[in-house]
Amino acid sequence: MIKIGRLDHVNIRTANLDQMVNWYETMLGMVSGRRPNFPFPGAWLYAGEQAMVHLIAVEGDAGTGSESALKLEHFAFRARGFKQMIARLEAAGERYDTSPLPGVDITQVNIWDPDGNHIHIDFSSSEAE
Repeated sequence: MIKIGRLDHVNIRTANLDQMVNWYETMLGMVSGRRPNFPFPGAWLYAGEQAMVHLIAVEGDAGTGSESALKLEHFAFRARGFKQMIARLEAAGERYDTSPLPGVDITQVNIWDPDGNHIHIDFSSSEAE
């Protein structure tokens, strides 16, 4: 029987590679790190030992990827440090909103990267109080 463990990474096409790398490093505290020697430009951004965001640089419109109609609405990370996250976003003038989930111990911080990708960072609701 196959059991899915956790999300390994998100792969994002972008025409703004440097700006995207800077945003994920600055806003989410990720670190640009080792990436296989692919024949195309890009970057891998790490949270600890895990390369969580893979960026692929493209020229012009980043389009919809390998599918004819990409339907990704958002991706999410679980995190700690709610107050620090809010302070970082406010200091940078980033747009965000918070959303406690009813009946679940999660408060989401919804943010958007420079390309407009919707990300939510999930924190324990008790931390967000």
